[in-house]
Amino acid sequence: MSSPEKLIEGFKRFRAHSFEDDDAQFHDLVQFGQTPSTLVVGCCDSRVDPALILDCAPGDLFVIRNVANLVPPAENQGHYHGTSAALEFGVRILAVQHIIVLGHAHCGGIHALLEGGVAREDTFISEWMKIADAAREQIEQEHAGAGSEVRHRACEQQAILVSLNNLMTFSWIRERVEQGSLALHGWYFDIERGELLGYDATARRFETL
Repeated sequence: MSSPEKLIEGFKRFRAHSFEDDDAQFHDLVQFGQTPSTLVVGCCDSRVDPALILDCAPGDLFVIRNVANLVPPAENQGHYHGTSAALEFGVRILAVQHIIVLGHAHCGGIHALLEGGVAREDTFISEWMKIADAAREQIEQEHAGAGSEVRHRACEQQAILVSLNNLMTFSWIRERVEQGSLALHGWYFDIERGELLGYDATARRFETL
């Protein structure tokens, strides 16, 4: 087991740089609260940190991270709705102006969904990944003879569209989108090529931003 000492040393550097050299930033965040304009639904993959990728400062982003950056449809069944609760807080309390669903290449959740394994077993992950079943079914039909890399990339991007559609099932999101006070975006980070792509609804494809 690795030691957390590296993390403690990292905190010391963070404290020195952020509190001693520029403590006004955090003082303002405490005094005036958080006022992010953008909410990001990202993957919990350790390689894909939204604030790092987008070069943002503390307070810039309201970030929700889960397996495969999925948004579930609005529903009242069950007992715990972490992603939905965070969306509600970001939209109704913080009044964010943008929601970005940030997917990425080489996503482990999508890999499991397509190739079996834990996503096909009776696990928390398998239940969660069912949110993207529509994406998997579409890719299996449209890319049946394609190689795994092509299918995975296509499914990663299609799952973003599933989440964008699911966002619109929340009445307080749909109302704000229709009023023009909230915009939804589907972005895809190609971790291998170092590229950021955005979904163009008119062209119906992801294009480099």
